[in-house]
Amino acid sequence: MTATASLPLAGLLWIGGLGMASAHAGDCLDRAQNQVQIDACAASDFAAADRELNAVYARVQRDYAHDAAFLGKLRLAQRAWIAFRDAELAARYPDADPATAYGSAYPGCAAGVKAELTRARTTQLERWLDGAAEGEVCAGSVRPAGAPD
Repeated sequence: MTATASLPLAGLLWIGGLGMASAHAGDCLDRAQNQVQIDACAASDFAAADRELNAVYARVQRDYAHDAAFLGKLRLAQRAWIAFRDAELAARYPDADPATAYGSAYPGCAAGVKAELTRARTTQLERWLDGAAEGEVCAGSVRPAGAPD
């Protein structure tokens, strides 16, 4: 497939809401020649986003290991976020049989939604790693930026 021939496929994915954010995903889409390959690109992109989220989550757990109350609440929040992610996906594709209702693009679209939501959650978790600005009064459990671990 030529580079110009693959552009419509990538364009359809962007319009369809997949919008994969990683450079690897873009390269993957450039090489994709059929729906199965497009779905594999989306699944790979979601897997990469999930690995990043898990790495950030582990760093937050490590950096805040001394704060058992926070870690307990963080675990609850993370479980609730996973339930939210799955419910959000179900709301976007509410049919009882989404693969039939939304067609062959559904697996790629679903993976794209999950990757998008996962990247947003990763950004939220990074707040605990980045720290709060000096003088921020509503930081809660977020330590001041530059504070020792």
